[in-house]
Amino acid sequence: MTFRLSSLSVLPLLALSAVGCLAASSDSVAVDTQNGEQAAELRTSRFAQVRVVHASPDAPRVDVYAEGVVEPLIKALGFAEASPYLRLPAGSYTLQLRAAPSTSNDPVAYSTGPLTIDRGSKITAVASGLLGSSGTEDAFRVLPLAESFGGGPSNARVRIVHASADAPTVGIDLGNDNPVAPEVAALDRFADTGAAGVEVPSGTSLQIGITAGGSRVTAFTTPALPPQANLFVIATGLLAKLPRENEGFALLAVGPDGVIGVIRQNPKIYALHGVQALGPVDIFAGDAELASDLAPDELSAGIQVPPGAYALDFYAATPGPARPATTALATLGTGQLDAGQKYLAVASGIAAPGYRSAVTLSAYAEGFDLGARAQTQSLIRAVHTASDVGPVNVGTATRSRLDNKLVRGLRYLDSTDALGLGVAPGDYQIGIERPDDIIPVYLGTWDFMLPAAGRSFVVVTGTLQAPRGSRFPRPFIVDTTKAEWTLSTPVRVMPSSANH
Repeated sequence: MTFRLSSLSVLPLLALSAVGCLAASSDSVAVDTQNGEQAAELRTSRFAQVRVVHASPDAPRVDVYAEGVVEPLIKALGFAEASPYLRLPAGSYTLQLRAAPSTSNDPVAYSTGPLTIDRGSKITAVASGLLGSSGTEDAFRVLPLAESFGGGPSNARVRIVHASADAPTVGIDLGNDNPVAPEVAALDRFADTGAAGVEVPSGTSLQIGITAGGSRVTAFTTPALPPQANLFVIATGLLAKLPRENEGFALLAVGPDGVIGVIRQNPKIYALHGVQALGPVDIFAGDAELASDLAPDELSAGIQVPPGAYALDFYAATPGPARPATTALATLGTGQLDAGQKYLAVASGIAAPGYRSAVTLSAYAEGFDLGARAQTQSLIRAVHTASDVGPVNVGTATRSRLDNKLVRGLRYLDSTDALGLGVAPGDYQIGIERPDDIIPVYLGTWDFMLPAAGRSFVVVTGTLQAPRGSRFPRPFIVDTTKAEWTLSTPVRVMPSSANH
């Protein structure tokens, strides 16, 4: 069966054959098709240009062979990499993929039938899907995309390719400003926005929102795009993975000279209101309301923002999304928030007049171990945000004493290792004590249920003082295991040895 790459936009490719006429030059002819002289020369010659982009998250590094040829055309192409353009004589080819490093005698991981490459064509072939899948919806394939970008006097053009094997049909909201009416209403899996590309502003970074069903799924921030740039922006990776993982859902930007970079999802913050003697709050960044009516001891929904550092203004909660004209109760900095990361941001301190404890905001990046132990153990990371308590010990308890101190001397605003402390899943009683007194103060015992393969922050917050509206020190559990984090409050089973 013969396919014509110059006319098809989606095709299982990756095998070039025509052994007798294969004289593939190693010249990296990475010219833009808008360059008149070079494009004209290519069209009138008997050659074509073909390159391969590896966008399959479960496929290893591969060598690309022409069937029947001993030496590979492309060696050790890895995930999120692109080969140079190969200058090939027009003709019929079959390409074969082998796991790198390889020889022509090793097993073929993927092969296509004969492919016809027309003279003068310029093709970016995107290897996508899952090599380990036998299903038709997400199986490995190659999308051969004939390049024919439109032109503009100053703006850039991007050709968006949906190559994520587990993402549904999505909308593309250029500007990330209207998920209900995205510029690209429905981009199917393994489809693209067309050969001419979509015109976007140059000279500035671009927000790209990914939508489904009128709601925003996630968003990205591109680097500033140069004028007249022609780029492929390939959605790759898996939604089921964390954004920080190499295989996580991301955008792969590919220009005429190869991969420009991997664009991770915008960072996401979960805010925990732990400020004592302060009622519900609204949180603003500039004029944008990030959280509304956030009650004490409540965790906000995930707040996604472009990468950067932010000053967040806290106001007493009021109806409506408009920023109040009054002075903020507190203005707190987040520190740098990086693409691909999720953060727990805890507001703590005491807001009542006369109590000496400043209101602070501390952000903790989610960095739990994802290795083998995370499959069998429950991982916890302790965070201390009780401003006037002093260092604490945390451990398993019997009644009002610690049997096994898991955490020792944890100080205010510090946390344990980001990889997490591994604990066998099960039901526990966890105690907290303040060890620095002459007689240690036991703060209480709580029931904990640690699920299998869980990843949780254990946040100690509250105050030993007793301003109106404050809470005695206690733990909260922020479960990060699922895509959207949740907060729970363990039940106290043994009171403290101090009064509040």
